[in-house]
Amino acid sequence: MRVVSLVPSLTEAIAVSRPGALVGATDWCVRPADLPVTRVRGTKNPDLAAIAALRPDLVVVNEEENRRADAEALTRLGVEVFVTDGRSVDGALGELDRLLARLDAPHREWLEQARRAWADTAAGPAWRVVVPVWQRPWVFLGADTYAGDVLRRLGLVNVLADQPERYPRLDPGALPAYDVVVLPDEPYRFTAADGPQAFAGRPYRLVDGQSLTWYGPAMIGAAARLRAQLA
Repeated sequence: MRVVSLVPSLTEAIAVSRPGALVGATDWCVRPADLPVTRVRGTKNPDLAAIAALRPDLVVVNEEENRRADAEALTRLGVEVFVTDGRSVDGALGELDRLLARLDAPHREWLEQARRAWADTAAGPAWRVVVPVWQRPWVFLGADTYAGDVLRRLGLVNVLADQPERYPRLDPGALPAYDVVVLPDEPYRFTAADGPQAFAGRPYRLVDGQSLTWYGPAMIGAAARLRAQLA
């Protein structure tokens, strides 16, 4: 099987589960670090001609990460497109199970490890939090997202979870009451010097963006990493 992945977290899952199947991936697919495949640009601007030239049996996309127009264009080119959409921890585990079944992947042990890791997550401090994911403009974590469910399972309350948008655009000065700002380093790379200053001296925590947003092998240690960073 020849597979192209346009989803960084799923690229890692495919590489671990069916070694040798991947022939193409995006520039943002950084795990495994030494993946020997053709790069087909980004998640939002893939090189469709380059993908078609790889003669893939399957192209893996995600409703949140990739554009519908690109998936439809690949379908018109005669390429089979596998669409994923995990909006919770349980939903992500189900999507991974479905993907590995489609790939007839021989190495699935890690998926059971991930399932066990999230089966009984001990809650941390019950903070009310806001989670920016971008700035210029400011974009925040809203409703019905995988990252939001991860935080919920860790005991945190996203004060924007009742917003009508999954990723609302709000001015930091117009946010509802909250205790702590959670600043991931992905997709926007927030740091101690870039981000906290917009929140008027409020407490903040820097966290690993892959632990917060990636589903795949990264799920196995994600809860422990996030708990340590939020402590």
